[in-house]
Amino acid sequence: MTATTAPAVGSPLGRIEGPAKVTGAARYAAEYPVEDVVHAWVVQSPVARGTLDAVIVDPTTEDDDVLAVLWHGNAPRLEQPDDPELAVLQSERISYRGQAVALVVARTLEAARRAAQVIGLEITEEPHDTLLTADHPEIYSPEQVNPAFPADTRSGDVEQAFAAAPVKVDVTYRTPALHNNPMEPHATIAVWQGDDLVLYDSNQHPPGVAGAVGAVFGLPAERVHVITEHVGGGFGSKGSARPNAVLAALGARVVGRPVKLALPRQALFSMVGHRTPTIQRIRLAAERDGTLTAIDHEAVEHTSRLFEFAEQTTVATRHMYAAANRHTGHRLVRLDMPTPRWMRAPGEAPGMVGLECAMDELAEELGLDPIELRIRNEPRVEPESGVPFSSRQYLQCLREGAERFGWADRDPRPRSRREGNWWVGLGVAGATYPTMAQPSTARVRARPDGRYDVAVAATDIGTGARTILTQIAADELGVPVDRVRVRIGDSTLPKASVAGGSSGSASWGWAVTGACRELRRSGNDEAVYDSTEEVQQQEKDGKHAYGAHFAEVRVDADTGEVRVSRLFGMYAVGRVLNPRTARSQFIGGMTMGLGMALHEEGVLDPAMGDWVNHDLAEYHVPVHADIESVEAAWLSEDDRAVNPMGSKGIGEIGIVGSPAAIVNAVRHATGIRVRDLPVRLDKLLPYLA
Repeated sequence: MTATTAPAVGSPLGRIEGPAKVTGAARYAAEYPVEDVVHAWVVQSPVARGTLDAVIVDPTTEDDDVLAVLWHGNAPRLEQPDDPELAVLQSERISYRGQAVALVVARTLEAARRAAQVIGLEITEEPHDTLLTADHPEIYSPEQVNPAFPADTRSGDVEQAFAAAPVKVDVTYRTPALHNNPMEPHATIAVWQGDDLVLYDSNQHPPGVAGAVGAVFGLPAERVHVITEHVGGGFGSKGSARPNAVLAALGARVVGRPVKLALPRQALFSMVGHRTPTIQRIRLAAERDGTLTAIDHEAVEHTSRLFEFAEQTTVATRHMYAAANRHTGHRLVRLDMPTPRWMRAPGEAPGMVGLECAMDELAEELGLDPIELRIRNEPRVEPESGVPFSSRQYLQCLREGAERFGWADRDPRPRSRREGNWWVGLGVAGATYPTMAQPSTARVRARPDGRYDVAVAATDIGTGARTILTQIAADELGVPVDRVRVRIGDSTLPKASVAGGSSGSASWGWAVTGACRELRRSGNDEAVYDSTEEVQQQEKDGKHAYGAHFAEVRVDADTGEVRVSRLFGMYAVGRVLNPRTARSQFIGGMTMGLGMALHEEGVLDPAMGDWVNHDLAEYHVPVHADIESVEAAWLSEDDRAVNPMGSKGIGEIGIVGSPAAIVNAVRHATGIRVRDLPVRLDKLLPYLA
């Protein structure tokens, strides 16, 4: 880098694609101007279990408008995919309510929707089971949990330690099903060019979608071109190919024209995954000075009958606190429900609700400050693997965060502070998320005009990935950011990993760094760098980001209304590459955590086997009026052991722990301990008098 060029990394550079987005020039999946395009609408199952015997097209349907009605009785045969939910319209079996059972393709969106509404389905309905219980007769232990962790870990003798402990808690926390609802619904335009397929698709992994959809149609990935230039949010639900992409391609093949399929909001509650509900039993045993002697955390979750997805709910507990005797485990129940999938911080978000609220309960039993209890159980090495931490500033997050938040003024007694009609309370919780990197490849080309093109098949789902990769490349090439153009969102570019697991910047940045360094070293006009070998050599344990959440809540003494007046997060996440986009990610995660604590809940009707609140009118998420003060700060940290940039992932840690801080603050404000989320009025009112 020349002496006159200031470092780009670490500066609050605005989003490079920002002007295109605010002027409407940025194109999302359903907005590409494709000629001769027709429209598709999905017909979803009205029952949770059974067989589809026939599809009857309403005789009043206009033949000139409707081009095709596809179902398992007439749809072209597909190859068997690894993910059974991509085998759309291939079987008479109905495995959950909302499953795609037919597809209408018509000249207009209105005609497709109308034909789908009046279509007749002959179904042999069967009894279904959709209710998760801890004593379900078909409960079992999976071999592993997402993505590849052992389902159970055990060391020492938990039962003996628990029996002998002078102080202990044994509590059960429940979290409901939660639903991804990105601003941009899942959408696809499918275009066949001979035997090759082009997909304009909203997803988090263009190469992965190309491979998965290609396999369904018997095509190699290089014959499927996936274009994902801009994505209006994903939160994990777009991390892999979803049925909409296959359905659009199937319809396009049958009618011989490009097909556009955008799922309606209601379909997002059934067809694209959700966060499984959990039933978590947490047992903590301690000496009277607060030293933990045993940690036992077991979660019960559901999965579908189609495909096993086991969320890693108790895995975060393996990393947080020292205790000689330990057990974490997961149990699953196969139900007639859609398959759960990734949702922001899968596992860590619900699991830390249980652990961090239980720690709060133990602190109360001990008469200890909740922060002090956490400090007294800080491990010297990774608690289960014994691997030294590459960096861990959890205690610093607790201490400095407490100072900034004003924790020292907190009276530990519940219901000790009242302002007018409001009970006021403070709560704290820890946060952690693994630092991961995945193999990726990047290409850098030097142009004759002194500019550089950087290409990697990454996806920007709203996190600012384009901007950060531009900053990384500019510094490595020693040029200003306006001389770097980054191309992403296209499966034909050098292969990149999924935008998920807080691993995007680390994975793609590693590849971009390597390519830029190789270009400068070689003196050539082009360099390609594959990070696979370096990433695979990286140690997997002992690399985590940490944080601490602090919440102040007000609870109306008469109505039970809960307001979060202050929410603050202090983080240790390695080198922050762009403070502007980092803050956005932190407060976005914290806002989702607020929603998880107080608002969000998939309400199941077991008789119908369906979520009754499957739209944004009834599935409540935080709005501007719910957010009074939410702020984030971070400690100075630069961990080059995790990747060449020294950064750790930030996309998910904001939601990990923030719900627990709010629940703990409600307890401090009211003296009421709510153990089943969300904290609703009816759970507080009976105890407020």
